[in-house]
Amino acid sequence: MAAPRFIEIDGKRYLWRDVLALRRAQVARHLRERQPPLFPLIEDARPKAARTVAGRYLEPLLFTVLDREA
Repeated sequence: MAAPRFIEIDGKRYLWRDVLALRRAQVARHLRERQPPLFPLIEDARPKAARTVAGRYLEPLLFTVLDREA
């Protein structure tokens, strides 16, 4: 089955390739626009194991071990 040449929207006929061209332009415009972040992104400086709760439980830091013993 061949692709349709026309599409009917609200009783008007449009060329399918024109609709595709408009959509490509819309997507390209969207990709060019960037929304600025709401706050500055800060890199996590903690060790990899300390970034998750499970990692902090499995590999406690020296100071947390000393706090538990005191």
